Amino acid sequence: MSRIATRFAALKREGRGALIPFLEAWDPDEATSMALLRGMPGAGADLIEIGMPFTDPMADGPIIQAAGKRALKAGVKVAHVLDMVQAFRQDDDATPVILMGYLNPILSYGAERFCTDAAKAGVDGLIIVDLPTEEADMLVPYAAANGLDVIRLVAPTTDDERLPLVLNGSSGFVYYVSITGITGTRSATSEHLAEAIPHVRKATTLPIAIGFGVRTPAQAAEASRVGDAAVVASALIDTLAANLDANGRAKPTVVGLVLDQVRALAAGVRR
Repeated sequence: MSRIATRFAALKREGRGALIPFLEAWDPDEATSMALLRGMPGAGADLIEIGMPFTDPMADGPIIQAAGKRALKAGVKVAHVLDMVQAFRQDDDATPVILMGYLNPILSYGAERFCTDAAKAGVDGLIIVDLPTEEADMLVPYAAANGLDVIRLVAPTTDDERLPLVLNGSSGFVYYVSITGITGTRSATSEHLAEAIPHVRKATTLPIAIGFGVRTPAQAAEASRVGDAAVVASALIDTLAANLDANGRAKPTVVGLVLDQVRALAAGVRR
């Protein structure tokens, strides 16, 4: 089985959901993001999402947009993101790593080459925010050939007719976008999740991760209880951004503070 399937199977045996924290590659610099990546499993991350910075992140709210700008200013390229994963794999061969980003940088890199290099680096799955199902053949065949899970996004506006089409060919897990709109702006209600997630489960046997608006340990606990995993992004980036100096450089305490926040989220999920 893939690392993603193996991890979700193990968590199912434990009787709990997963915590999936997010970091933006090279935000605000290579060393800081690498330290966060290496520290997240020990802090309680079950899977990890790494954002691939892009100049036009249409689904991202102002918090993650700013993170991407900092990373681009630091000089990050797609190849650098893959290098991060490869370096991480030298010490951790178990924690699943998912790259989340947009199609344009992948096409510029070369879709087939990207999937080949991502698999060699140790990437397990891809979430491509702006890849419509109707054009999935631009990437999915190359991902499948290299054993990469392609994780599809399902929104509150995805109706019964479109849901099977969106999920066709998906693997790893399903990412449920819990709000309509951009990341980090608001949170879904418990009532909405209780109604929406069973609806998605009828269309798939894959685990369901809930993201876009999960910020607190209590919200992470609720998301991992109703679904199978909680994705936390903007709240962690907020903490990082609040601990940069006037020149945008990371203060010495920033890595510890973000990892403490991951620990608190993990404790919520485990409760």
